[in-house]
Amino acid sequence: MAAHTVTSVHHPLQSLTQTFKAKTFKPQNIKCKPTSIVISSKLRAAVIGGGPAGSSAAEALASGGIETYIFERSPEAAKPCGGAIPLCMLDEFSIPSHLIDRKVTQMKIISPSNLTVDFGKTLKSHEFISMLRREVLDNFLRLRAKEKGATLIKALVTNIELPLSEKSPYIIHYISNNTHGSLTVDVIVGADGANSKVAKSIKAGNYACAIAFQERIQLPEDKMKYYENLAEMYVGDDVSPDFYAWVFPKCDHVAVGTGTVCSKQNIKQFQGAIRNRVKPKIEGGKIIKVEAHPIPEHPRPTRVRGRVALVGDAAGYVTKCSGEGIYFAAKSGRMCGEAIVRASENGKKMIDEADLKREYLRKWDDEFFCTFKFLDILQKVFYGSNAGREALVELCGKEYVQRMTFESYLYKKIAKGNPLEDVKMAMNTIGSLIRCNIVGKEMVDAFDRKMLLKL
Repeated sequence: MAAHTVTSVHHPLQSLTQTFKAKTFKPQNIKCKPTSIVISSKLRAAVIGGGPAGSSAAEALASGGIETYIFERSPEAAKPCGGAIPLCMLDEFSIPSHLIDRKVTQMKIISPSNLTVDFGKTLKSHEFISMLRREVLDNFLRLRAKEKGATLIKALVTNIELPLSEKSPYIIHYISNNTHGSLTVDVIVGADGANSKVAKSIKAGNYACAIAFQERIQLPEDKMKYYENLAEMYVGDDVSPDFYAWVFPKCDHVAVGTGTVCSKQNIKQFQGAIRNRVKPKIEGGKIIKVEAHPIPEHPRPTRVRGRVALVGDAAGYVTKCSGEGIYFAAKSGRMCGEAIVRASENGKKMIDEADLKREYLRKWDDEFFCTFKFLDILQKVFYGSNAGREALVELCGKEYVQRMTFESYLYKKIAKGNPLEDVKMAMNTIGSLIRCNIVGKEMVDAFDRKMLLKL
């Protein structure tokens, strides 16, 4: 443990984080007193969890001069996950092309009535959605963090002792190779998933979780050829009452799965339904792996407490509507790691809760709060009934909707739209909702009146 020369420091325990119930996000002003804590050796950090969030945090920490330890219980395990990542992640996180199983250039979305829409018409020749296996991606990111100087410990973390005072270290207890061990650290990054032990240790609060259930199915060569560069999304209350089901291509198999938050006890029934809907396309296939995993539905009430920060699924960074989590996990891990490096001046100074809130939480919320809130609203509007799902698929047939959707997804920034087309898209949305009996005609009349006043 680093020896500390300490004057005094304040560790506020009141959480900055809002629960995302407010309609408008108002960043809180944090009054920070300059810290005067200098440490005689490097700051020591532990990252609990070795997925994209933890590995990215560990890489940033180790690269920035922090003595870094990363704990991963099962490096060989594969998380049940669609495995889709946006185009921008390849460059931003330097993901080599040989890790990509499939480059999806075609996507179909299928409604409850089996209305099928081709959802890739606006992709440019160089654009695609990367499909990877999580065990491959996670292992690559962990090894890269190790190359940067992080110490990888294959172990189960059993308990985290909180500091007895603001000057004390955290003590991590773990089991590795049937042997009990412990490690004292200055800072902890919790990247240990939806059932985060780190979150429990700091009383970060609970959140609703969906469950994802997925089967990897090895297909005959002719069947696999159909899914060579094609991904499918199915919506309907038969396959999920509040989410969607998927068929995503991998190296030599397809991942067929579904998810739900409101009816987890019926997940196997929904999985049977998606198998039935795609039965002609996967006939003759062999199930080679069955996976299930919890997925957070919203951010935790508290994401930073003391010198502990949560990232990835542990923080609740999975988008509604799309269920995307890999990019946001890696991004949050990197942002948190870089925040610790900045605040500690490359491991030379102790940090506190205010540093983590200012350098990590505020920057994260400023960049991504609106995206998460918008997708939350979309899920509530379109995934609540089969009528809403029919409206969603109908809208996805519009080329402008597809262009805006893919530009925002592939590059993780709000696509620049055309004001006239935006008005048309809004009208089409309301029209689809009316045709599907989601809203009444009075809404479109009110919309017309407002637009006339603006014009």
